[in-house]
Amino acid sequence: MNKYSLGGSQTTYQPGSNNRVLLNKLGITDPEEMDEVELLLLQQLYDRVLIQQLYEGVITVEHLKTWHRQWLFPIYDWAGEERSVNMGKNGFQFAAATQIPYLNLLDRDYLSRLTPCQALSDDELIQAMAIIHVELILAHPFREGNGRLARLLADIMAVQAGYGTLDYTSWDNNREDYFTAIQQGLACNYQPMMNWIERAFNETEAD
Repeated sequence: MNKYSLGGSQTTYQPGSNNRVLLNKLGITDPEEMDEVELLLLQQLYDRVLIQQLYEGVITVEHLKTWHRQWLFPIYDWAGEERSVNMGKNGFQFAAATQIPYLNLLDRDYLSRLTPCQALSDDELIQAMAIIHVELILAHPFREGNGRLARLLADIMAVQAGYGTLDYTSWDNNREDYFTAIQQGLACNYQPMMNWIERAFNETEAD
């Protein structure tokens, strides 16, 4: 089973992967092996942007593209580029590829207004993180890695505000409820996602 349903002429899978792994530079055909490689590279990206040199200014879409490229370019030629195929999950369609320029609105209406996060109260921080997380997931600007990049962004915002990275265990254990919260953002209802953000903070403190 594929993680997502993909459509469009640019959908290309690695030969020998039975349409389970996207075409990649490493010739990987096993989804589990690909997951391990992507995780290792993601850990390196976390070290780079959260430990070696935390970015403390206004976050932009260009930062997201740069982080995506730094993470996945060793694997995919299109890393850091906006997707050109339509994507959906469990019957829910993310923004059509032709609507990806909507990211300009993410820059103007959310990122430029809600980051950096140093001067926000706890409630304001949770709300800002929820709004940006929802809007980024709904846009789904990249071919692969949108959810993990959105978590990285949430962690950067939390660290900017003086906290540590979050514990997403509850999200992973309740994927359907989490995704329902994402969908509520279509009606500009961010409260469900705020509840998940707060829970991730609380579970971090309990660790």
